[in-house]
Amino acid sequence: MQKALKFAAVAAILGLAACSNDSSEKDKTEDAKDGVTETLDEKVTDTMTDQAAFKAENLAYLEENKKKEGVQVTASGLQYRVLEQGDGKSPTANDFVTVHYAGQLIDGSEFDSSYKRGEPATFPAGRLIPGWTEALQMMKVGDKWELVIPSDIAYGENGAGGVIPGDATLVFTVELLGVMTLEEAQAEAEKQAQAFKIQQLAYLEENAKQDGVVETESGLQYRVIEEGTGAQPGGESNVTVHYAGKLIDGTEFDSSYRRGTPASFPLNGVIKGWTEGVQLMKEGAKYEFFIPYHLAYGERGSRSIPPYATLVFTVELISVDD
Repeated sequence: MQKALKFAAVAAILGLAACSNDSSEKDKTEDAKDGVTETLDEKVTDTMTDQAAFKAENLAYLEENKKKEGVQVTASGLQYRVLEQGDGKSPTANDFVTVHYAGQLIDGSEFDSSYKRGEPATFPAGRLIPGWTEALQMMKVGDKWELVIPSDIAYGENGAGGVIPGDATLVFTVELLGVMTLEEAQAEAEKQAQAFKIQQLAYLEENAKQDGVVETESGLQYRVIEEGTGAQPGGESNVTVHYAGKLIDGTEFDSSYRRGTPASFPLNGVIKGWTEGVQLMKEGAKYEFFIPYHLAYGERGSRSIPPYATLVFTVELISVDD
């Protein structure tokens, strides 16, 4: 915003100069331009100075940390300290690992934590930042280590995601809970997916017994909250709706209410459960839909929607826009 204001000031000065033949006015204009350029140059210089100071601070932290009792330093510059010793298997870069972890900057600011989420994370050991990949291959199942990772084996001078600054040293607490081969990881994922699928189908079976719930031939379930009296859409109609979508555990994944504006789209361009369900409605109606995975995002899921997920939508049909 400050830059925008400075540029606006320059434009105003240039406009005055264009209306005058007085050379002194031109000199004033040039002086003003030079002043803005100098200010911008100063800002760039200040930013570069701040970044250099941040980098120096992080390098100094590494120098001090390696002097602490129990800290080991590898050839790459990775620093680690054993907090608890395990006696299990060590992973290779081709394995999948299950870990609990918390990551912070050197000032103590936490940027990620599986502890906070309440469940460990599983991922391929060889597809992480180099500092993690190196450390995991030295650990054994049951180990708990503190890792201090220099930026050149973390996220480098560019940082990551607007959360981790460029040149940042990262401090992690890591517990190695398990190691799986690719084949074992795939089998475990399939096992969990099938258990999730059974859970979703069981929910639909119980939900169908609830008062007011109607099930169609396709397996779509719906409940009328309010009936409408207006136009009824067809399968290719364009409609405007307000809606909120959640998983059966209550996790909301999308909401036009939250965005503060209704959504408009053609009914032949959405998931099958929506295409079928909204055609049952009239303008002014409000329904709750329970959509099985085969009428939603199927066996693969989509973004925040897991494979085999049953979706629960509250939908208000505002208008049919044909």
